[in-house]
Amino acid sequence: MEIACLDLEGVLVPEIWIAFAEKTGIDSLRATTRDIPDYDVLMKQRLRILDEHGLKLSDIQEVIATLKPLDGAIEFVDWLRERFQVVILSDTFYEFSQPLMRQLGFPTLLCHRLITDDSGRVTGYQLRQKDPKRQSVLSFKSLYYRVIAAGDSYNDTTMLGEADAGILFHAPENVIREFPQFPAVHSFAELKQEFLKASNRSLNL
Repeated sequence: MEIACLDLEGVLVPEIWIAFAEKTGIDSLRATTRDIPDYDVLMKQRLRILDEHGLKLSDIQEVIATLKPLDGAIEFVDWLRERFQVVILSDTFYEFSQPLMRQLGFPTLLCHRLITDDSGRVTGYQLRQKDPKRQSVLSFKSLYYRVIAAGDSYNDTTMLGEADAGILFHAPENVIREFPQFPAVHSFAELKQEFLKASNRSLNL
């Protein structure tokens, strides 16, 4: 059997931190793993900005509650689940994901956790493990699953490289340019075709 591993933000749903930056007017919160490859550096920057502005977890969750999956994402996930086992491998947090995962039909999600104090201030985060997306792919392969993966950012590239087939989706030009070994597509129709081409089974639309 084959497993489809997908990134979440930028692939199926909007970038949460960008949406929060737009709501708060804090441009420095717009940075994502498309801009800063080192996730620890990025998260420490985000936590510092939240602290400076007195923003709490509930403030972010209020914005997330207004978000919807990207156009075509729900149909794509439904299509994929008919043909593959589907797992979302994300560097988001369980404390963020519930409203968006509900709209996607609750596919399996492996991500991280936030640490908050009694007042709801975000004080830190707990990674599931180091390089978690690649490690998940390695684990699936150890169970004799064949893995096809799709993502959009620097933090997806080790997952794509470890997978039996990796696909860049909605990736910015800097990522596409630096990782030419991966096919790059920008629509769900194209992404379906890439999954069909990467599969070792005879599948159709």
